Amino acid sequence: MLNVTTLTGLIESNRTVARALTYLEGENDTRAVGFDELYERALGILHHLQRLGARPGDKLILFLGNNEQFIDAFWAAVLGGIIPVPVALGISDEHRHKLLRIARRLGDPFIYTERRSLDRIAAFAEQIGEGGTMQRLRARAFLVDDLDDISRAGKVHAARPEDIAFIQFSSGSTSEPKGVVLTHGNIIANARGSTEVAGFNENDVSLSWMPLTHDMGLIGFHLVMFFNRVHAHIMPTELFVRRPLLWLQFASRIRATILCSPNFGYKHYLKVLGERPVEGLDLSSVRLIFNGAEPISVELCEQFLGRLAPAGLAGNAMYPVYGLAEASLAVSFPPPGAPMRTIALNRHQLGVGAEVQLVDAHSRDAVQLVSEGKAIPYCEVRIADDEDRPLAEGRIGNLHMRGENVTRGYYENPQANSAAFTADGWLRTGDLAVVHGGDLYVSGRAKEIIFVNGQNYYPHDLEGIAQRIEGLELGKVVAAGVRRPPSEVEELVLFVLHRGSMEDFLPIATAVARLINEQCGLEVAEVVPVKRIPKTTSGKIQRHLLEENLLDGEFEAELTELSALREAARGPESASLSAIEERLKTICDTALGGKRIDVNDNLFELGASSLKLIEIHEQIDREYPGKIDLTELFDFPTIAELARHLESKLVVA
Repeated sequence: MLNVTTLTGLIESNRTVARALTYLEGENDTRAVGFDELYERALGILHHLQRLGARPGDKLILFLGNNEQFIDAFWAAVLGGIIPVPVALGISDEHRHKLLRIARRLGDPFIYTERRSLDRIAAFAEQIGEGGTMQRLRARAFLVDDLDDISRAGKVHAARPEDIAFIQFSSGSTSEPKGVVLTHGNIIANARGSTEVAGFNENDVSLSWMPLTHDMGLIGFHLVMFFNRVHAHIMPTELFVRRPLLWLQFASRIRATILCSPNFGYKHYLKVLGERPVEGLDLSSVRLIFNGAEPISVELCEQFLGRLAPAGLAGNAMYPVYGLAEASLAVSFPPPGAPMRTIALNRHQLGVGAEVQLVDAHSRDAVQLVSEGKAIPYCEVRIADDEDRPLAEGRIGNLHMRGENVTRGYYENPQANSAAFTADGWLRTGDLAVVHGGDLYVSGRAKEIIFVNGQNYYPHDLEGIAQRIEGLELGKVVAAGVRRPPSEVEELVLFVLHRGSMEDFLPIATAVARLINEQCGLEVAEVVPVKRIPKTTSGKIQRHLLEENLLDGEFEAELTELSALREAARGPESASLSAIEERLKTICDTALGGKRIDVNDNLFELGASSLKLIEIHEQIDREYPGKIDLTELFDFPTIAELARHLESKLVVA
């Protein structure tokens, strides 16, 4: 294991090692970058950043969609003592708004991006009255488009373990995102602790499609792999979304030993695989498939392992882990190669302080939890009550952590820091858990977070967006994440206070689903009318009661009536379609399988999430290369509108 204390020391130690990082851009499009070349390129970019005025301690927003450009710029910043701040590009207005909020919070950051992305942000900033923020950001922008010479090296800054390595802003948040401050010492402690348990080594070969703006992608499958001189392969997230089967084809081809995915990735892969036989894959080299970033479904793990068994995937390869950005990623790991351990608990006995009640896994009241092992070295966990007092094994409580890998706090956010840390120095993760048989089982969330597609969303953010609809005031709409059997993943459900008829509710439900989808790229599974919003005596919304009522079938009659009204309102499908409408409809029918789509239907009302939009755009681009930009699906959300727009472009061409 390397004897380094900073990321600067890490890349300098690796610069003379004959190893490479490989980017998998397409089925037959790969590029290997040696560690020496990575170092030289980073120094060349650093020269330009320093010429622009960036100095140690300055913040650099990385707003890039290309993995290779991202990693080059990340290491350029690290070598110069400049603090990288990864921000996902996204495709919606809320993603753009998030970038501007982060820029404001950082004060006067630099930004590294493409001209096209910067122009889009600028146009959006003018629309929402953020021209001043954008003007300051543009003055400190360095564009990939202008990078034509990296022959001159920048000046390396000698980092210390206590220096800030980078700032990881919360994923999915649509209001004021919190920036997790991670030091060089935090990252190195995480790498050491993870390695001591999982046994990463130079013989490993890793493959990840997770975005580098996500802690699993950046820390787990780049920095930790780089720390261990693993031959790491990185696949664009968008490529996985469009062609998920390539993921394991790549794994088979490169003889990968380490893979990763959150729940939704396994589900996405299996959905596209369908009933076809598993052929041409050899996954016998895979020893660990990390499963984290969102609640872990036991059923989905078993389904995935069973489905890929004919390809040689070992039954003990699934590796359920617990982590979060505040821990520099890793908190607890199980022993590698151990069978996946599960327990079934009574879901009505999961309150803080309750002694867990084991039940049969097939019981109506059962919730299955998977063991996420024990705390990694350099990190400690404890289970505590609401007064931060430790609880005995076997009792549900708040999960706390502390250690060398744990953040010292959020960036310039004393209010968040005060809420996050206990008086005796433990960080409140916001999750509920129990230690059973010495292992950690995470049971739910004390803090209210919805997990969708590997991202975290705060309910009050989504509720704030829904409240833009006339009549939906504060306290009348509740967002929640609900996992409804047989689904293996959480679905976004909104409960709306309504005491009238279902005919009157239908346009409200339609408007809510469309607005959330347009603004956040999230599919709303259901908009549920409720006659009351349950609250505590102090006025806090009790989301869990609404979730339980939905699971118990309390709203089934209303939802059935809504579905019938929705179908009746649509009327007959359009009789005659143009050739382009026919082609676009076929593409949308395939992407949104199971839904009846008319050319005049709004795709956002039908639940075309950001993942589905990427899939739709990919197919359109294959048919009509370069004619339609992904963002234009927001401007022309029906097949008919998009067809007319496309026809006008084809005429000009």
